[in-house]
Amino acid sequence: MTHPGDVCGLICSVIVPVYNGVATIENCLNALATQTTPLAQYEVIVVDDGSTDETNALVARWIAAHPQVQAQLVGQANAGPSAARNHGARVACAELLLFTDADCAPMPTWIAAMVAAFANPDVVGVKGAYLTNRTAFVPRFVQIEYEDRYDRMRSQPKIDFIDTYSAGYRRAVFLANGGFDTTFTTASVEDQEFSFRLAEKGYDLRFVPGAQVYHAHDKDVWDYARRKYFIGYWKALLTRWHPERMVHDSHTPQVLKIQIMLIAGIIGLLPLALGGVVWPLLNWVWLLVVGLIFVFIGTALPFLRKAARTSMTIAFLGVGMVFIRAMALGSGFFMGTIHFVGVPSELRQPMIPGWKRLIKRTVDIVGALVGLLISAPIIAVAAIAIKLDSPGSVFYWQVRIGEYGRPFRIVKLRSMVRDAEQQLPKLIDLTQLPEPVYKLPNDPRVTRVGRVLRRSSIDEVPQFYNVLIGEMSLVGPRPEDAKIVELYQDYQRRRLAVKPGMTGPMQVSGRGNLSLTERLQLELEYIDSYSLRRDFSIIFRTLPAIIGGDGAY
Repeated sequence: MTHPGDVCGLICSVIVPVYNGVATIENCLNALATQTTPLAQYEVIVVDDGSTDETNALVARWIAAHPQVQAQLVGQANAGPSAARNHGARVACAELLLFTDADCAPMPTWIAAMVAAFANPDVVGVKGAYLTNRTAFVPRFVQIEYEDRYDRMRSQPKIDFIDTYSAGYRRAVFLANGGFDTTFTTASVEDQEFSFRLAEKGYDLRFVPGAQVYHAHDKDVWDYARRKYFIGYWKALLTRWHPERMVHDSHTPQVLKIQIMLIAGIIGLLPLALGGVVWPLLNWVWLLVVGLIFVFIGTALPFLRKAARTSMTIAFLGVGMVFIRAMALGSGFFMGTIHFVGVPSELRQPMIPGWKRLIKRTVDIVGALVGLLISAPIIAVAAIAIKLDSPGSVFYWQVRIGEYGRPFRIVKLRSMVRDAEQQLPKLIDLTQLPEPVYKLPNDPRVTRVGRVLRRSSIDEVPQFYNVLIGEMSLVGPRPEDAKIVELYQDYQRRRLAVKPGMTGPMQVSGRGNLSLTERLQLELEYIDSYSLRRDFSIIFRTLPAIIGGDGAY
């Protein structure tokens, strides 16, 4: 069914959730009415999340007083900002959804900067930046903290972390992925969780530093500590669903995780150190505590040097704020971990739980080392045969798409003629494929030696190297060509949520004879029902599948 957004002529819909926001929403609406983007090209949707003050009436009066702005007020019973944003997305008319918060005032060029990023058709989501005009110590510290994160994100071609104070998504992808998870009933990490889900599918998310909104930031230390505590609290649930994000995301500095662990160590040692009053033998613990404090300060120095460019006062007092930040995040995460242990999580299960990821990676490293050692003589013999059979290099490197859509160079023993890539358009039109996958049973580009290598899967043996450096796993969905992944539909992208494998459910169930639908069914079932036992089962079934040769061409 065609949605109005296909024909309404608007470039974007701006969605603003609000709950008891009399003190802020009018500033936000006034800012949206002064955008450099022509009024005829965007709409503003305010979603009242069950306000109990005069917010609803204020917004209605503002809309009536500004008939030149395409704006509407929709309401719902109080269900939290996630549900409010999702409601606005369903009501929206345009193809692009832009989100900001009721306590933000977008710069006049905000919409233009956000929309410009979507000129690249591959871009699915964008993130803008905060500004503040508050001059007190805490808001200025918070702004420097954000600027530090922005510096980190500027260096990355793609990101995986989008905050809703300045966020944009393609509406079709937003709705296809269910929008923000309403489990998060307060403004916390629901925006991070949604962007992590999209990143798992390999979608292109970008940082747009020029898409700026003004915000008041925390007014004092208590507000700051409280906000960080609840971020840590909900982060415990977030990392339960996305355990890989405990290791890395495009927004969070790695040093912050070290600081949280150092604070935990300091707090954990303090009772022992204080015990020195009774047992003098424990006085040495104070040396360890002081040592950890100095290490903590050392980890904060790069950030504090950056703060010093703005204000030496902020840099000096910032030491205390960095301590407070680590303590608040750490204690919130600790309390959230305890709270969410017994909370059912059937709706959002991690693709592979954290402890299984660790074991799987250990098996990959050991298996890759053993595989390279055993296969070295085979590779040497194959290399001689390849050189004698046809001109060209022994190894063939090709860009494939791996976990979370990250491109990497897969290595194989060359089984085709030297100009195989140039010949492909003459053999098949990728744009006319009934489904984004192809295999040519009698591919004329394959050499004589190449047919033997493919039939025995020896051409894949060098991929133990890709496994060893972490680009692939021993078991998983096969890595796909970038040109094929570009043709994926949304649900097909779920296979990008785990590392591709040297072998996998496809290799032991028909290989090239399978249609994409059959492959996807096997691979998604493997992902949804992942177990280490199944990995070992597939490994043991791989050799008989290779000997049988079914679908190997």
